[in-house]
Amino acid sequence: MLPGRPEPPIATLLGGRLLALDTTAGTLAAEYEATAAFLNPAGTVQGGMLAAMLDDLCAAVVDARAGEGGGGVVTLTLNLSFLAPARPGPLQGRSVIVGGGRSICYVEAVLAQAGTEVARATACCRVIGSRAG
Repeated sequence: MLPGRPEPPIATLLGGRLLALDTTAGTLAAEYEATAAFLNPAGTVQGGMLAAMLDDLCAAVVDARAGEGGGGVVTLTLNLSFLAPARPGPLQGRSVIVGGGRSICYVEAVLAQAGTEVARATACCRVIGSRAG
């Protein structure tokens, strides 16, 4: 999902598309496409799929800030709140780095659909290793 980086398979599965990125402010906006394959028996998007989107939002903003010299990003903690049911279709996501340093970052993320927040997350992410050769 990040410019100049290979597209990870999970971003393809989730239909992730970067909308805006500000590495200085530590913010990212993206859109995801919930398909019928994401639905639970109640006909709403299964919470694990929303969690994957929120995890992607959190890790992507940290990865973008780490830049080309940074390594991969792992999520150490991911705390979720499900606020409303999500349906098939587009979901808008935002994430922001709210604290931390070069290797550990604290992130908040939100997913919305048709103007209604459907889920929120807080995460602690860690930059590991190096992409340099």
